[in-house]
Amino acid sequence: MLYMVIEHYHPGQIKELYRRFDEKGRMLPKGVMYVDSWINEELTICYQVMESDSIDKLHEWISNWKDIVDFKIIPVISSAEAKRRVHELK
Repeated sequence: MLYMVIEHYHPGQIKELYRRFDEKGRMLPKGVMYVDSWINEELTICYQVMESDSIDKLHEWISNWKDIVDFKIIPVISSAEAKRRVHELK
């Protein structure tokens, strides 16, 4: 399953976030894979696509960062999958 994860960095925590990332990496549990990400120009929000076989494992990953980041998780499908589903509609 694919998820759009919107991360809102806590004010003043961007340097801590990157320090932790440099030291520990993404800290992904088995079954969670990073796909890609984009960060706004103000360095306050990250839009990240993740793949996980379980929402619980995604929450396990979030627990490593929730002290400096607020998360919103949105299940998503690819454009190709959306097109397939639309063509199946009656």
